[in-house]
Amino acid sequence: MRLKTALLVCFTFVLAVTASHAQSNQSAPTAPSAATPITVTVDATDAPRKMLHAHLTIPVHPGDVTLLYAKWIPGEHEPSGPIDNLAGIVIQANGQTLGWTRDSINMCAIHLHVPAGVTVLDVRDDFLATAAATGFSAGASTSDNLAMISWNEVMLYPQGKVAADIPVTASVTLPDGWQYGTALTPTGHEGTTTHFATVSLEQLIDSPVLSGRYFKEIPLAPEVTPKHYLDLAADGPEDLDVRPETVAAFNNLVREAGALYASRHYTSYHFLVTLSDQVAHFGLEHHQSSDDRVREKTFLQPDLLLLEGDLLPHEFTHSWNGKYRRPEGLLSPDYQTPMRDDLLWVYEGLTEYLGGVLATRSGIWTEQQYRDTLANTAAMLNARPGRTWRNLQDTATAAQILYDSSDQWDNWRRGVDFYPEGELIWLDVDTTIRQQSHGRKSIDDFTARFHGLGGNTPPKVVPYTFDDVVNNLNAVQPYDWASFLRERLNAKSPSAPMGGIEHGGYQLVYTDTPNEMTQARESLSGVNAWFSLGLLVAPDGVIRDVLMDSAAYRAGLGPGMKIVAVNSRQYDDSRIRAAIRDSSSSKTPIQMIVENTGYFRVVNIDYHGGARYPSLQRVSATPDLLDEILTPRTAPPKN
Repeated sequence: MRLKTALLVCFTFVLAVTASHAQSNQSAPTAPSAATPITVTVDATDAPRKMLHAHLTIPVHPGDVTLLYAKWIPGEHEPSGPIDNLAGIVIQANGQTLGWTRDSINMCAIHLHVPAGVTVLDVRDDFLATAAATGFSAGASTSDNLAMISWNEVMLYPQGKVAADIPVTASVTLPDGWQYGTALTPTGHEGTTTHFATVSLEQLIDSPVLSGRYFKEIPLAPEVTPKHYLDLAADGPEDLDVRPETVAAFNNLVREAGALYASRHYTSYHFLVTLSDQVAHFGLEHHQSSDDRVREKTFLQPDLLLLEGDLLPHEFTHSWNGKYRRPEGLLSPDYQTPMRDDLLWVYEGLTEYLGGVLATRSGIWTEQQYRDTLANTAAMLNARPGRTWRNLQDTATAAQILYDSSDQWDNWRRGVDFYPEGELIWLDVDTTIRQQSHGRKSIDDFTARFHGLGGNTPPKVVPYTFDDVVNNLNAVQPYDWASFLRERLNAKSPSAPMGGIEHGGYQLVYTDTPNEMTQARESLSGVNAWFSLGLLVAPDGVIRDVLMDSAAYRAGLGPGMKIVAVNSRQYDDSRIRAAIRDSSSSKTPIQMIVENTGYFRVVNIDYHGGARYPSLQRVSATPDLLDEILTPRTAPPKN
C-alpha cells in the first residue's frame, strides 16, 4: 500500500527460509474447496450516485449462524473494513425474512437462527460509496463515469472457515457502455452482466474490478509470460492518452521486475489505474493486480506523472513483497483475526526502496529524479524531532493507529515512517552487501532468493519472520544483520540513518534552489519552506504544518493558521518565497499577519538563512554505488 501523505509527510503538500519451513507455512489461496460456493452479484448501475447493490446466496446448515464482514483488509494494515456503509441488509430463506442481531462487541458480525430445512440464505445488501476522497479501499471510489468495485465492501460469509476454503462465484452488472479490467477470469456475459470463474473468498477480495465509460486496456511487454495489462478508467476520454514513451517505461517495468525477483507468482497481472479527481488517491496491492488511484490529468501533466512515478512500481513490487512473501503477523485468514504490523519496515519499507529503484531502472524516473526524491526523503527524516521519543519500530507496531492520524504536528508525533525510513535502511543494506562482498553481491541476490523462492508459481502466501529475513541476508552475505537491523529499528536519534546514501557515494546538502521533485510538488501544493522557516503552506496561505523548534515554531505559528500578509503585502506564494530568499541579506524579521479561528495577529519570524532545499552531492572519494544500483538489468541504458 502506498498512501501519498505517508511517504513524504513534510512534502504534503507526503540463512534463507528452509524448504521444510516454506512447505509448512505456505498456503495457496486460489483453489476453492469442493463445497457449494457462495454466489454474489454486484449491480453497479447506481455507482454514479454512489451506491452498489449486492445479491448473495450463502450455503448454510440449520441452527445458529454467524455471518461476518471483512474487518482486517489485506494490505491496509488496520481494521478498515467499511461496515458503517453497509446498508439495507435483508436475509431471507424459503421466501421468509429472517431476523438478525449485530454482535455487541464485533461490529462486523451478525447472528441469526436458520430454520430447519433451510440450506441457502438469500441476502441482499447495499454499499453506500459515500466516503470522502481519503482513506484506502473504503474511500471514495466512484464518479459519474467510473467505479472501482472492491468485493469486501458487499461480502458476507459464514464464520468458522478460513477465506481460502470458501468458494465464491461472482458476477458484476455495469452501466451500459462501461468496460472493465480485473485479474478475475470471465466465463460469460449476459447483457451488461459479466460472470467470473469460481475462486476462493481470499482470491475474490484480492481481485477488485475497475470499470468505466472511458476505459482503455494496454498490453505490456508482450514477449513476457504471464501476460501484463495496463487498465485505465478515466473521468474523460482525453485522460486516457498515454504517451508512447510512458508505455515503453511501463513495458520496461515488467521486464525489470522479472529480472529483479527471478520469478512471477501470478497467472496474469493487471495495473488497475483510476484517473479521477473524484476518488481517493492511493495505491493498494493485490496479488495479481493493483488498485492505483491518481489525479485525472496524471498522464497529461508532466509534474503529476513525475510525482506518481514510483506508484505502479511500488504496488507491483508488493506482488512479491507483501502478497507472496508476507510477515507472519499480517495473516488474517478470516479477516477478523487482528494483524500484527511489527514487520512493516520490511513489507512497506523494502517495497518503498525497490519501487524507487525499479522506477529508475525502467526509465519512469531518471537517475537524477531518483536522487532528488531520495534527498527529499532523507532531509524530511532528518528534520523529524519525533525521532527523539518514538523509534522506528514503534511506528510499525502502531501502524493501525497512525495511518489515520492527522498530518498536523506529524513531525513530532511521527506517522507511518517505516515507509521512507525503511527505504533508507534497505538502501543501507544494499550498499553494505555490495561493500562486504566487494561488489559480487547486492540486494538483487537477496530478492531473487527471498521473493523468488519456489520459482514461478500461482498465487500463494509464504509467510516469514524477522529471523527468516536475517537468515536470508546471511545466506547472501554473512554479516551481523540482526544487530544491524535492530540498531536502526530501536534507535531514538535526532538524525536519520544516512549510511546508505554515504556508502552509495553521496552526501545530503542544502542549496538555495529547489530540485525537480520539489518544484513539481510545489507547483501543486504550495510553498515548501520546511528547511528554512519550518513551514508547509498551501496555495491559499493556510499553514499545513510547522516544524517543532523551527523559526516559525518559535514565532508562535501552528498548523491550520492562515497567512494573510507577508511583509505588509497580501499573501501569495511568490511573496513568501521572496521574503525567505531576501532574509539572508536582511537583519529584519519576516513579518506576517496570520488569522487563527477568526482572530488576527502580527507575527515576526526571526530567520536570516535564505532558501534551503535538499540535494544529494557526489563525494568523489567514495565509489558511486548508487549509480550501480540504478543501472537497468534488462532495458537498454538510458541516454
